[in-house]
Amino acid sequence: MRTPTKKSICLLLLFALALGLLSACDKGQGPTAKAAAGPDWSTLTVRRQVPLTNADQFSLTEYDRGYILLDIPTSGRFLIVPEEAGVPRGLDVDVVPLYAPLDRIYLAATSAMDYFRALDSIDRVRLSCLDVNGWYIEEAKAALQSGSMLFAGKYSAPDYELIYAEKCDLAIESTMIYHSPAVKEQLEKLGVPVLVERSSYEEDPLGRMEWIKVYGALLGKLPEAEALFAAEEQAVTPLLSQPKNGKTVAFFYITTTGTVNVRKSGDYVPKMIEMAGGRYVFDDLDSGSALSTVNMTMESFYDGAKNADILIYNSTIDGELYTVEDLLQKSALLKDFKAVQSGDLWCTGKNLFQEPMGVGKLILDIHRVLTDPDAPDELTYLHKLTAGGKG
Repeated sequence: MRTPTKKSICLLLLFALALGLLSACDKGQGPTAKAAAGPDWSTLTVRRQVPLTNADQFSLTEYDRGYILLDIPTSGRFLIVPEEAGVPRGLDVDVVPLYAPLDRIYLAATSAMDYFRALDSIDRVRLSCLDVNGWYIEEAKAALQSGSMLFAGKYSAPDYELIYAEKCDLAIESTMIYHSPAVKEQLEKLGVPVLVERSSYEEDPLGRMEWIKVYGALLGKLPEAEALFAAEEQAVTPLLSQPKNGKTVAFFYITTTGTVNVRKSGDYVPKMIEMAGGRYVFDDLDSGSALSTVNMTMESFYDGAKNADILIYNSTIDGELYTVEDLLQKSALLKDFKAVQSGDLWCTGKNLFQEPMGVGKLILDIHRVLTDPDAPDELTYLHKLTAGGKG
């Protein structure tokens, strides 16, 4: 992929200006649709505030005539404008209109792809920030291989020319875009609305799943999204009233420098362990930084987790482990750990953090592991480390 120069970006912006497209980039997003008279905003009434049971990083308000207002604090407010409708007159100037149907999206927030898959809407993502080898989601891989989805550069170095040529109607970014503010500015200059999603900031694990309602609203599938979330929530709810199992769990991986990366006690992974009935072994760990993880020496990890009942190795950084020997190659000190000696060793799948809709299933997996050391192979995101060859 070519890396656009400053000169090519300037020429592209001038070209867009000449066409009168700086405020829009597709079908209903152009000057004609913008000029179409919408209703007076003050005359629209609220049909309902979409109920949220776990999420607190967004709100959705449904108005009559099919308008939906999405409010993401620190990110912005967006009005989803129904097809054939105009932007309401008198709309607050800070509200960004998004014209349905949104079907030429540039997705630069990788975890959000799972919401599109759950809503059977992978085809609405035209441009991806990852190429084929970056995805664990098979539907995204297949779309890139077939050409129905195109690689448009990573979030910090997008292919502006391709994004413009493909008439992108929305860029969905993670908060990492704030480290590259010029990118966000250039996309908006090209007329591409930029939505910075914050699902990873939800403190409640189920709140991350509830972001499917945001994507349901964007895709015109809000009822389906609400039904999907309700089903996932219902599957986990019975666990919350059960007595705690009492077993302790360490969730970690070993870095290339030999330190151990663990989750801080306020992170959503320890909360999932608690919801499953266990207790996170580092239940008072807080480094004071904004990061959700902290690196500690192997000696400190040894002191804190040696007697943990269960070890769960996070494979998403350096690949999956399959045997006890794989784990001990990371550090021989682990052989003294209670969970190693008892065989209560588990590993996540590499796809775990690309699939926020799997939060409920992971909680159920952890519950099975806590209550049954010989948990069956039907687990979704965990597999047991064996004493033999690769499983």
